[in-house]
Amino acid sequence: MTKPGRAKATTARVLARVLIFMAVAYGAWKFWPVHVRVAMDGPTATWPDYGNDKGGSRYSPLTQITPANVKYLKKAWEYHTGDMSDGEGVVEAESAFEATPILNDGRLYVPSPFNKVIALDPETGKEIWKFDPKLDLTQRYANQLTSRGVVYWEDSTGGGEHPKRIFTATCDGRLIAIDAVTGTLCENFGTNGMIDLKAGVGKEKWIGEYSVTSPPAVAHNVVIVGSAVSDNHRTDAPSGVVRGYNARSGALIWAFDLAPPPDKQTGPQQPKSEAGYALGTPNVWAQFSVDEERDLVFMPTGNPAPDFYGGMRNGADYYGSSVIAVRAFTGEVVWHFQTVHHDLWDYDVPCQPTLTNVVRDGKEIPVVIQSTKMGLIFVLHRETGEPVFPVEERKVPQSNVPGETTSPTQPFPVAPPPIIPHTISPEDGWGMTSSGKKESRDKIASLHFEGIYTPPRVNEPILMYPGNAGGTNWGGVSVDPLRQTLIANMSIVGFVVTLIPRDQVEAIKQKEPKAEIGPQHGTPYAARRETLLSSIQLPCNPPPWGTLTAVDLNNGSIKWQIPFGTVRDIAPVPLPINYGVPNLGGPVTTASGLIFIAAALDNYIRAYDIETGKELWKGRLPAGGQATPMTYRLRKDSKQFVVIAAGGHGRAGTKIGDSLIAYTLP
Repeated sequence: MTKPGRAKATTARVLARVLIFMAVAYGAWKFWPVHVRVAMDGPTATWPDYGNDKGGSRYSPLTQITPANVKYLKKAWEYHTGDMSDGEGVVEAESAFEATPILNDGRLYVPSPFNKVIALDPETGKEIWKFDPKLDLTQRYANQLTSRGVVYWEDSTGGGEHPKRIFTATCDGRLIAIDAVTGTLCENFGTNGMIDLKAGVGKEKWIGEYSVTSPPAVAHNVVIVGSAVSDNHRTDAPSGVVRGYNARSGALIWAFDLAPPPDKQTGPQQPKSEAGYALGTPNVWAQFSVDEERDLVFMPTGNPAPDFYGGMRNGADYYGSSVIAVRAFTGEVVWHFQTVHHDLWDYDVPCQPTLTNVVRDGKEIPVVIQSTKMGLIFVLHRETGEPVFPVEERKVPQSNVPGETTSPTQPFPVAPPPIIPHTISPEDGWGMTSSGKKESRDKIASLHFEGIYTPPRVNEPILMYPGNAGGTNWGGVSVDPLRQTLIANMSIVGFVVTLIPRDQVEAIKQKEPKAEIGPQHGTPYAARRETLLSSIQLPCNPPPWGTLTAVDLNNGSIKWQIPFGTVRDIAPVPLPINYGVPNLGGPVTTASGLIFIAAALDNYIRAYDIETGKELWKGRLPAGGQATPMTYRLRKDSKQFVVIAAGGHGRAGTKIGDSLIAYTLP
């Protein structure tokens, strides 16, 4: 007969063994390498241009990674550029790793925030070569230290020196041609491989006032480049001229000066640069799209300088905040469509126009789709610029500022509907506590607001909702042409803008040295701008503060919309609450039915089901992922990779880093 004490001891030993076995089993399940059956019979594809194709669809035909197996994605390799800055050291400017690599001729090409161009082995992440343009890192650049991409060109004749080239443009205003094979300068391009883009555009008031942050475009043998100008500094800012250069020699082929045609001038002409280009014009700081078959280049334009007072523009708005189609070989304007009339809100067109086809009444129509900071999406006929979905001119609030002439109406697409809200009231004020809600309600109630397009006022803060950081920003949208579905990520945060008489500016600066004040020299007013935030640095407007949306391009309806991103990395305490957060970067879609996107101000890359919006996978990043991913599969016997730049964004406040990370199935 077993004694009670011994029975208890035996039971305890058995229980202990069971627990040990369960722990070992859990450990094996948790940490043992997962083996996934990877299909090798699907398509292969590279990523040859910034948006994959020259029309910026950000769509890949790849199918190896699917909604069923995406949860098994693991890091394949990680490359460190070594280039990052929080603006506190020797490097005075903050960095933002916003780049999307391209894949051509079996190599990945990616620019660092310091404008170095790096060639990598796409399957191992091993560095092949690195080109350093030796940017002066002690200077302050208008758009911080960043480069969103580069462009590849191959000589169609197959001859000549350096037949395969990478073109990159820099924060200090240079266009550079690099041999894609060796990483050395193409000496027969421009002057020893470089062109000084600042020559002829007017004198800078400070180094970095004129820069280039987006990749050039290539149409046939023409390299096309725009610029990012500090557009809230002065009325006679450097010219926003867009230029096309011979890809072999660097010779200037054409220049498109964005000054208004003579019959659209409403007052004295803007002063001109030494090369005859008008100063203070709109510029093209975002990415171009190209339709080589139609010999068209599509340009998203900024607004004239400065941003928030237009009384001195005298018609310079004509090409502002527009989509413009020009001939690739000549720079001749074919058509232009204005998304904002007399833009007083910095609602410039922020992203690459997307070229695709839509089906209407059984017919396939070539279109250009333009997403905007206002959360409005315009669908235009690619050949004429005429709206494919109707656009209405609706009455908007008017200015009371002396010398200002506001447009009486603004264009609103009938479809798709606005992707983000355009109205807010004090009752909508949000907070995590009752006192927080009261603070937000009181702050909103203190601001002048008549709806979207409320014009700035003098010494009276107005609410700009949505703010000029988005809706959409430079990340743009992705279009799945087979599903006729557009994917857009949007930010929803208000801004506060006040015009300040010139004689009051210094007193405000002394009282509030950290206030953001755009000088707007040449006008009677400076402009103060701030984000509508509570005392705990969260938005006063109700969440979601970021969304991911699917739009049906057959009829312009919204298929689904979800909050995008958590407050884990921006809240005072790391709460993984899915409020949706502001975001910078864009989405990628694949034929298998996946959306890949990082962008949100939490440090994740995610995968969603394009049909439902369900989150299927997320990977924690070592720094902010304020970039657009890309994907590729080189051969039938290789795996599909997803690559994202995780280097953070200085101005957005995400964690700074220097990682380029590739994921694949185990």
